[in-house]
Amino acid sequence: MKKIGFFLFVVLVTLSVKAQVYMGGEISLWHNDDADATTFALSPEVGYNFNEKWAVGGNLTFLHQEKEDISSNGFALAPYARYSYYENKVVRLFIDGGLGFSTYKVEDSDNINGFEIGFRPGIAVKLNKHFSLLAKCGFLGYRDDYMYGENGYGFSFTSEDLSFGFHYEF
Repeated sequence: MKKIGFFLFVVLVTLSVKAQVYMGGEISLWHNDDADATTFALSPEVGYNFNEKWAVGGNLTFLHQEKEDISSNGFALAPYARYSYYENKVVRLFIDGGLGFSTYKVEDSDNINGFEIGFRPGIAVKLNKHFSLLAKCGFLGYRDDYMYGENGYGFSFTSEDLSFGFHYEF
């Protein structure tokens, strides 16, 4: 039993030396004057770099919207695998492949549960050894009632799919 425990300890130490944990996320606040709607979203992210090419992580999103005296709340959990296909000293290009599960509730109505599966391309700009700025643009995949009740499949590379965030690597 001691040998198994020692072996697991050595494996974990080896992985932690070669890999890095990162944390970050996104935040947004938007008010639409025409619809008199305010939307707030908070999306922390945690991940683990296995090596220079592969990482796994996940986002946990909270969304709140007020529109004409009606409020709605949404939650989403979106794990992903990240493949970095280009990197130099400052810039890294990557693609996230993953799935997401969400629940969304509009006041005085039932919950809407949904999911998505697809890919998101992105870019990371390294500011120093620990901090990076990230941008993701687009989505290629399938959604069924995900967050806003969207259904369908395809690709979208519009400014509405553009998100900015940051990462702190330990």
